[in-house]
Amino acid sequence: MLDWVDIVVRSFIFLITLFLLTKWFLGKKQLSQLSFFEYVTGITIGSIAAEVTMGLERNIIHGLISMSIWSLVPFAIGLFSMKSKKIRDFAEGKARIIIKDGKIMEDNLKKERYTIDELLEQLRDKNVFEVSDVEYALLEPNGHLSVLLKKENQPLTAKDLHIKVAPIKEPQTVIMDGNILDEPLSNRGLNRGWLNEELDKAGVSLDNVFLAQVDSYGQLTMDLFDDKIQVPSPQEKPLLLASLKKCQADLEMFALQTESKDAQRVYNKNADRLTHIINKLKPMLHD
Repeated sequence: MLDWVDIVVRSFIFLITLFLLTKWFLGKKQLSQLSFFEYVTGITIGSIAAEVTMGLERNIIHGLISMSIWSLVPFAIGLFSMKSKKIRDFAEGKARIIIKDGKIMEDNLKKERYTIDELLEQLRDKNVFEVSDVEYALLEPNGHLSVLLKKENQPLTAKDLHIKVAPIKEPQTVIMDGNILDEPLSNRGLNRGWLNEELDKAGVSLDNVFLAQVDSYGQLTMDLFDDKIQVPSPQEKPLLLASLKKCQADLEMFALQTESKDAQRVYNKNADRLTHIINKLKPMLHD
């Protein structure tokens, strides 16, 4: 067999093998999530594949056996780690406290061979510029820094303000590259008729839609192939808010126009109720 043909065949064999072993060995882990052992194993498997591909090691079977062993051992360790915390701590390492109550734990920093510059860089990456703002910071086994700010430095949430908010559903992509996706539409209880109607309202043709999504409020947002065309913002929420305000104003007007005291009382009572409802819904309906 010619040398270049041999290299092509070997390359295809080991490309497929590496792809299968990587999916089996790494799963959906990203590079930053790998442990040191997994990282070294990955490099070694790649080196073996390169050596056999270029013919430095003539026997393909030897290369496949070696790659299989280097993949099987970490996989077995991973299975045992799932059942034993001791093995997991040994193989993957443990998280270490770096900051506690706004104070840097210098001894732990030295044990991890972590410099103060690296720590400050990681904090700045999380928009934290003062160590004293941090309640708790952990250096994870993969080198990622997990930071918990002190309570007074955390952003306010609806729970802190005792405000009830409606649950948010994940957005559904209903058009991609000008093609309608029926399954996401049906997940929202919608159909192509509704979608075509929304496209007609916006004055947009299906062929010009690069991406369209339905948000948690049932509004359609679009990104077009032609960026010069301005797509009008969804108006469902503003229209609903305007309708509620009109109803509230009508009730107040009816109360002023009627001469019946009982009717005035009913109109004013319902107008007050509607005002209370509008005030609650305004943060959600106001664009």
